[in-house]
Amino acid sequence: MKTIGLIGGMSWESSLEYYRIINKIVKERLGEPHSCKSIMYSVDFAEIDKLQHQGEWEVLTNKMVEIAQKLEKVGADLVLICTNTMHKMAKDVQENIKIPLLHIADATADEIKAKQMNRVGLLGTKFTMEQDFYKKRLKEKYGIDVIIPAEEEREIIHNVIFKELVSGFIKNESRDKFKEIITNLKNNGAEGVILGCTEIPLLIKEEDSIIPIFNTMMLHAKKAVEFALA
Repeated sequence: MKTIGLIGGMSWESSLEYYRIINKIVKERLGEPHSCKSIMYSVDFAEIDKLQHQGEWEVLTNKMVEIAQKLEKVGADLVLICTNTMHKMAKDVQENIKIPLLHIADATADEIKAKQMNRVGLLGTKFTMEQDFYKKRLKEKYGIDVIIPAEEEREIIHNVIFKELVSGFIKNESRDKFKEIITNLKNNGAEGVILGCTEIPLLIKEEDSIIPIFNTMMLHAKKAVEFALA
């Protein structure tokens, strides 16, 4: 079994789920009492949050590179960045380590293509929805068209993520707003919807969506286990 290196704490609420899911899948694959070999470096999310909203992406890139290098040095065989937004610097991270970085958008795209879909909605932070690093990868590498919510809806999603979900607050009224937004994406041609923030699956489940959801955290974790056990 290879050792999975996890860059977590963005937020720890979703990193906890990553750890649980990865170990659950390993147990299912190998039986009791197996668990996954892993190393997690967990950041202080308050620092990351502040730098993101200040637009200090170069500083954040340097931080992610440094953490990935530390994980490699202490024995990780692959690296996961346990958040969608911070894949903005995935290319820089990969270029500065010798072990593979498993990209969350690639794991998601594989499932979208397996379901023979070519047009999906994307929910996430404003950084993920509005910048090109995520949508462009899906389009250029996989031919997947991405639809994002209207500006007012993007603001709602962003605020729910940063003011509620990263702190573990799950509110029914927020779930209802997300369900409305997903319905609007379907009406605009989305065949499915990417939960492109690893906190969103804490709020939205399959039964909350009228179109198939793509839980990026779950797909990323499954891909990591496949690699670790190959």
